[in-house]
Amino acid sequence: MEAIMLAGGFGTRLRPLTYTRAKSLLPILNKPMIVHLIETLPDEVNKVILAVNYRNDQIEKYFKEHDCGKEIIVNDESKPLGTGGAVKFAEKHISERFLVLNSDVICSLNLSDMIKFHIKNQSMSTISLWPVENVSEFGVADVKENGNIVDFVEKPKAEDAPSEFINAGAYCLEPDILDYIDTGRLISMEKEIFPQIIKDTGRFYGFKFEGYWMDIGRITSYIEAHKFLMQKKKIDICKGDNCEIYGILKESCIGNNVYIGKGSKLNSTIVYDNVVINDNVNLTGCVVGENCKIGSFSDLKNSVLGDNEIAEEETILDNKVIWSQPIPKGYPDKQIGNVIEE
Repeated sequence: MEAIMLAGGFGTRLRPLTYTRAKSLLPILNKPMIVHLIETLPDEVNKVILAVNYRNDQIEKYFKEHDCGKEIIVNDESKPLGTGGAVKFAEKHISERFLVLNSDVICSLNLSDMIKFHIKNQSMSTISLWPVENVSEFGVADVKENGNIVDFVEKPKAEDAPSEFINAGAYCLEPDILDYIDTGRLISMEKEIFPQIIKDTGRFYGFKFEGYWMDIGRITSYIEAHKFLMQKKKIDICKGDNCEIYGILKESCIGNNVYIGKGSKLNSTIVYDNVVINDNVNLTGCVVGENCKIGSFSDLKNSVLGDNEIAEEETILDNKVIWSQPIPKGYPDKQIGNVIEE
């Protein structure tokens, strides 16, 4: 069985971290986000097709150097194709029923159970469903008691919502669905293809699951995902190799070759590899990119330093993004073809 993982986005809401790396390679607990997803795949999935565009060379390099126990195919799109276009572009690698997964979602979905549900209902398309309180911010599924979805209502008022369930970004699909998708253009599976499947076949189902679901789309959710997974693992810090820590860390994750000086305090902060944090530095709710240096007596809150940035001594930052280098050519100002909208 194959799984297509949508990993072509620029991750504009996570800049400047994504100025220098593919979004799907952003580390979560010092392991690329996409690897967390691969590890959730059932044994029957033996081939993973990565739909990539931006920074595809980084993704190819990573999977050449790391064995994830599955055959990995990097399917490079010459231009962003959206969810539907990416699926169609992977058609030559599809031989049977297949999964489509959004690479920036961390959740408790049991994919084996979802596949069984799909087969039991003889579904053409089954999507994961997650309950939310703020239905007015999402497309909401009109789902019957048996799981059959008959419609989607876009951003309804709370009193008009047909349910509390939204598309959670994981799909189990029959190969016939490929016939519905045009070749070579940006297509939204959610807006163009799914409504047609509902209309033509009625064999469109939603699989509800419980536990947790996090769309890693913003710096705040990126930090919260770290904190949640550390709590789940019952650890207060996560650290890489060759680190020298003389300060205090709480609910924080640091990479390899990190130095933290005396009197420094890190709270709810993520630090990448090869970073120097000098004495008496306070970091709260921050992300510090690779090869950064932070001078003594600095105080940073809810701020992000891109790779290779330097914060001089006594730097004070609150809710700031630091990037002093050129923005990569072709990097967009806004999102392109997202799977899950907020």
